[in-house]
Amino acid sequence: MKHMRFHPDARRLHTAVSAWGDEPLDWRYKGLPSRWWGRTPAAVCADRVRPFDEDAVGPLCVLDAAALDHNLTTMARWCRDHGVELAPHGKTHMAPQLLARQFDAGACAVTVATISQVRTFRAFGVEGFVLANELVDDAGLRWLASELDANPNVDLVCWVDSVRGVESMTATLADAGATRPVEVCVEVGMAGGRTGCRSADDVDAVARAAAASERLRLVGVAGYEAATADPPETVRAYLGQMRAAVVRLAGLVESDEILVTAGGSSYFDLVVEELTGWPADLAVRTVLRSGCYLTHDDGLYGRSSPLAGPGGLRAALSVWAQVVSRPEPGLALLTMGRRDVSFDAGLPVPYGLSDAEVTALNDQHAYLRVGPADRERVDVGSWLRFGVSHPCTTFDKWQVIPLLDDDGRVVDLVRTFF
Repeated sequence: MKHMRFHPDARRLHTAVSAWGDEPLDWRYKGLPSRWWGRTPAAVCADRVRPFDEDAVGPLCVLDAAALDHNLTTMARWCRDHGVELAPHGKTHMAPQLLARQFDAGACAVTVATISQVRTFRAFGVEGFVLANELVDDAGLRWLASELDANPNVDLVCWVDSVRGVESMTATLADAGATRPVEVCVEVGMAGGRTGCRSADDVDAVARAAAASERLRLVGVAGYEAATADPPETVRAYLGQMRAAVVRLAGLVESDEILVTAGGSSYFDLVVEELTGWPADLAVRTVLRSGCYLTHDDGLYGRSSPLAGPGGLRAALSVWAQVVSRPEPGLALLTMGRRDVSFDAGLPVPYGLSDAEVTALNDQHAYLRVGPADRERVDVGSWLRFGVSHPCTTFDKWQVIPLLDDDGRVVDLVRTFF
């Protein structure tokens, strides 16, 4: 038996992402000024230019450097103070540059949702992964087996939530000739939720099957407490089921410590309350998987994060758009739509206006209702800034995002890989 080794080597990641600084920019990256074409990100950042002084075209997504640094520090301190670790969800941004910052702040691994996301971060030298799904893709398993066997420093844990899944994974790994077992957590689900075992009996049966497999290694219990929009008392009850599973399965776990992992970006405070403070004879490692804390937002997580409010996390991601039409006194149309900003968990939030609201989005337009107090400020040609709700689905619409200092100058150009 051994301890799990999530041990990120941020130096390798920093070295890998630094190559992006020498790749010339071009027309592929929407919103960026055309005068940057042919220049490298390193050269643009060295000049500390302001995108709109350089003729950026709208819309343009930007990151706030000070807010980003504040959020990194705030979440890292919170985790240390509560005795838990953080494997932030990389699907939020899919940006190795931002993951490097998270590793620098103390993250123990990266969480991913798919084997393709594993391969992306692996290409940048990342070694510690939490794959928050059961992996039954034959091609993905064969690639993973090869990667684990060839790279002893790579650590990955994924989920199992069915005996059939255990059997399928075991057969594929055996057929691939894998020599290293794949580490797994049995996933506890909730009624009406997403994946995961729906009963204690199912949890125990899947755990026994995983422990008996020669190609898998049972290391703990996993779950996702925000799988449904349930009230806190329901979340607590679900986390109580996870806690009970940890205690029941302690004798089956094939590691010197039990991994228990949960924690999205809305209820990580409840995770800490329910999944820490273990009996002295249980060595348990609690790992959160929150991802949206990094940029926070002005919508979903601005309302629901345990670290929302004064002194807490700050919104660091926004989109600038231009007023293109004022067809009616109370209506403005902007050059920002579903192709540019998230809308799945709330519409964009205007900054600097007291009586205005985005009411709808088309593919390339936003409908802004404008009250009397703001009508003189919202004219054709005006640039307006908008906060987002749910950063994940804004990030995936942008390949390059300028990171700006307090003076609006570019200090980095963040490349995403969706």
